[in-house]
Amino acid sequence: MLPHEFNQIIPNLPQQADVLESYQLTRDFYREVQYRQDFDNYCQWYYEAARQHRQELEKMRWDINIFGWFRRGG
Repeated sequence: MLPHEFNQIIPNLPQQADVLESYQLTRDFYREVQYRQDFDNYCQWYYEAARQHRQELEKMRWDINIFGWFRRGG
């Protein structure tokens, strides 16, 4: 078999630059997806923590201020 006949058997391989570009785009895409997922998770955690803190603050507003008793007495 002659070397030019190999072209019929083996398809043309993409240039290395094309392969590297494709790899880079794929990697960047998955990195962006991961970043957005992490950011969404952080936002959900933050809103949940803020909601809990607001609830705790409301409970504390109705608690007896023992520290205030000591300040007034002194």
